[in-house]
Amino acid sequence: MENELLIVLLIPLLGGIFSLFFWKDIKSQKVIFLISATGLLLAATNLMVSVLDEGVITLQSAGWEAPFGISLVADYLSTFMVLLTSLMGLAVGVYTLGDMDRARMRFGFYPLMNFLLFSVCGAFMSGDIFNLYVWFEIMLISSFVLMALGNTKPQLEGAIKYVTMNIIASVFFLAGIGVLYGLTGTLNMADLALRIDSVPQEELITLAAIFFFIAFGVKSAVFPLFGWLPASYHTPPVAVTAIFAGLLTKVGVYAFIRFFTLIFNQENLFLDNLLLFTAGTTMFVGVLGAAAQMEFRKILSVHIISQIGYLIMGLAINTKLALAGVIYFMVHIVIVKSNLFLISGVVKRLRGSFELKKLGGVYGSHPFLAILFAISAFSLAGFPPLSGFWAKFILVKAGLDVQDYLIVAVALVVGFLTLYSMTKIWNEVFWKRMPDQDEYDKKHPPVKLWSMAPMMIPIVLLTALTLALGIFGEPIMHFALMTAEQLQTPEIYINKVLQISE
Repeated sequence: MENELLIVLLIPLLGGIFSLFFWKDIKSQKVIFLISATGLLLAATNLMVSVLDEGVITLQSAGWEAPFGISLVADYLSTFMVLLTSLMGLAVGVYTLGDMDRARMRFGFYPLMNFLLFSVCGAFMSGDIFNLYVWFEIMLISSFVLMALGNTKPQLEGAIKYVTMNIIASVFFLAGIGVLYGLTGTLNMADLALRIDSVPQEELITLAAIFFFIAFGVKSAVFPLFGWLPASYHTPPVAVTAIFAGLLTKVGVYAFIRFFTLIFNQENLFLDNLLLFTAGTTMFVGVLGAAAQMEFRKILSVHIISQIGYLIMGLAINTKLALAGVIYFMVHIVIVKSNLFLISGVVKRLRGSFELKKLGGVYGSHPFLAILFAISAFSLAGFPPLSGFWAKFILVKAGLDVQDYLIVAVALVVGFLTLYSMTKIWNEVFWKRMPDQDEYDKKHPPVKLWSMAPMMIPIVLLTALTLALGIFGEPIMHFALMTAEQLQTPEIYINKVLQISE
């Protein structure tokens, strides 16, 4: 059963390596990626079934028992994130068949996508903090090259900002690792959680927590560390942005959740208030930034920041219901946000621009695409009975239960401002008539959506998942509550990794 964790990592790794042997054969690279992405989804599903049966599954490398060896750990949270990763990898992979240009494919797009999925899955299942750092660095290299691939000036500018901020984050990450190792003599997460209570220097523990807070804050793009995201996410092709939007910042949020429920879970008023303040300001500043934009991808990119704030809000409240809300919100936002980026790519293909003022008339010419956008957009804004409504409702309910009225008020205001941004896109892109539309139609023959089947299939499927999450969300909520209970009982994780008899 432990080998199931290894299989999840081997599939994208081998997919990336085999792709390199077909460097000049783009068709073979496509086939290899689709096979590996499908295999990863199947392996992740199988791992989820096993974890639901066992609770926690561990793999100790080379037979070295924890905390001395390298541990891979699959609990409800990490397996759930691996499953989401595999789903988005396959969806975006299918989309690229109709969208990605040949020049980027010739310079390693598909191997890089495999290596990115490999590093993201590794980060989710890492059982010690130094190897988490290593996975972060592999992810940074893969994502940096994907962002710069194409060599346009906006891409290079965005990629430089992205990598610079993430290198700074890595320095703080290493500093936090050094402080914790000096205090406890271990880097295994389970062992750290066991030893940290006996460390007398509480101020040094707080210092280490702040170092990790800064590192993960950059990775997840929280206030005021988010500057790299709006400067970079709109520059690469839509497929790249979609996978980034679905996964990269969520790895940072995952690290926040793992560290602040397992390692830094002691009573600390300063850290609790810091998380709550960060959540509120991230939500509010992010949604204001999105409201000021007039470019399709830029609006969606900046909105990622405000949605991260909701996830940090649930972690800051840190009740069972709040953590369940984080899980529910996570699956909602990964699917919806990636889908909106994919839709923007189809609009670009139909109308030739991402600038709202240059767009229009899509509802009249392609009403089905407009409906798909409306479902995802209004889910993002929190309209019932779509998934975004239930995700926000759970977090608001959790905030009211603990009487955190200010953060609840911020969450509700941000929801209304999100609706404003989505309505702006709807009016400018879909509802109003396109400027010089008659002249544009003469120069550009009408495009049928069925002719873009590789791009439309993942959009339709992700939209269907959004509807299903809202209408049939009870199984996801049940799983979210199970995950929250496991997070609030760190002894389960510790005992399984360290093989301590209960």
